[in-house]
Formats: sequence, C-alpha cells, structure tokens
Amino acid sequence: MAVKIDNVRIVLVETSHPGNIGATARAMKNMTLSDLALVSPKHYTESDGEGRGQGKAYARASGATDVLYGAGIYTSLAEAIADCDLVVGASARLRAVTWPELNPREMAEKIFSVAHSESCSSGKIETFNKAAIVFGREDSGLSNEEMDLCQFLVHIPANSEYTSLNIAAAVQVICYELHMTALLHQGKIEKAANEHPLATSQDIEYFYEHLEQTLVDIQFLNRDNPMQLMRRLRKLFNRSGMDKVEVNILRGILTAVSRSLAKSE
Repeated sequence: MAVKIDNVRIVLVETSHPGNIGATARAMKNMTLSDLALVSPKHYTESDGEGRGQGKAYARASGATDVLYGAGIYTSLAEAIADCDLVVGASARLRAVTWPELNPREMAEKIFSVAHSESCSSGKIETFNKAAIVFGREDSGLSNEEMDLCQFLVHIPANSEYTSLNIAAAVQVICYELHMTALLHQGKIEKAANEHPLATSQDIEYFYEHLEQTLVDIQFLNRDNPMQLMRRLRKLFNRSGMDKVEVNILRGILTAVSRSLAKSE
C-alpha cells in the first residue's frame, strides 16, 4: 500500500512554462505527494487555442489534474511557506555564502527525522511537521533573498560536464527519494516526539527582523550594508532547527536588550 506524504509541499517559484507545472504535478502524484504551491507562475492563467496556460499544464499533468486543482497560488515565497517548519531550497548554483547542503537522500531523511508520534483515543498515530521544498526559475533558479528563507540547500549530483536538469525531472528525483524514505519508515517510525513544535518559517522571519533591528540599535550592524552579516547569522541559526520555545527565548533576550538600552538613554 502506498504511503501518502501529506506533510511535504513542493513550491515552484515564477515558473515560466505552464507545461513544467503540469509535469511537476505528474511527478508528484507518481510518488504520492499532492501539496503543490505556485509562486507568481508565468502565463499559467492564460488560455488560448494553442494550448497555453492551464490548458497546457493540464495536458502535461496526464491524469494528475487533482494535484493542479488543489495547488495554491501565492504572490511571494514567504507567503507560500509561512506555515512550514522546515524549508529546503533546490539549487545547482554555488553561492558566495554557502548554506548547509544535503543530497536528495539526506534531505529526505532530514524531513523524516522531525517525525513524531502522538497519542489519540484509537492508539498511536504518526504525524509530521510541515516541510517545503522550493524550486526556482527554469533559467536562474532561486535568488539569494529567496535562499535566505531556506534552512538547507538540496543539490542533485549530476554529470559535472552537463548538470542541467529540467525542473520537472528535478522534482521527480526529489519526490522519489521522499517516497522511498517514506516506504522505509512505514510502520516503523519510532522517533521520539519533539518536546516543542518546530518554529514555522514565519516565526523565524519575525525573529530575524527582531535580531536585525536590535543589532542596528546596539550599533553592531550598519543598516546600509546588512545583508552579508545577516546571511551568515541566518546560516548559523538555520543549522539548529529552532523550535517555537527556542525562538521565543531568543526574542525575549532581544527584547531585554532593547529595554536596557531604553533605560540607559
């Protein structure tokens, strides 16, 4: 019996070709995923006799139209991942500041490592924190600003002389590894429950805003050139996989610093 992977969202950012959205839906349904999010898709809402827009997407979906019907459409990546606890960005490009990098198999295990068991009237049920895997534009991938919203980077090892992968093919590889890991864990996920739920992407972004403002207030950060330092701090904190209580503690410390500054003025 197939394992339904309901806790993983596939996010496509500014996809240029509607056909790639349809092919992504097909790749997802092949591997039992169904949560698709589209961030400002290009030409997706257009339709004409030449098969553009949703018509072309539905044709390429080849029976996975239910995934397309259920897809959420968002205007920003932050909005698409606001309720997610773990965000992984897919990228082939080297970055000036490196993010913690995983291969697809390690990524799948990372997602399932946050699994936890809960009790209910009918016995033990298996639930997961919400995760998002983010794919960028066909021609340029994800921007550094979009990668800032990710805790990890997933990279698909490929031929070093020809690394280009169609976005739907990349999604298929990722979804396959998720499905295989789900099958391996089926019926035997016995990982300990998290004492506290992981912080959502939105919780973490509020923390980074609070941190940046506090660093400016204590004159540690130059507001005119904050990005390199903030990216390195994001890398530092993202490695820890903060839960909600930990984020609240850190924000409490920042609030205490602000109060102390106000008293000294």
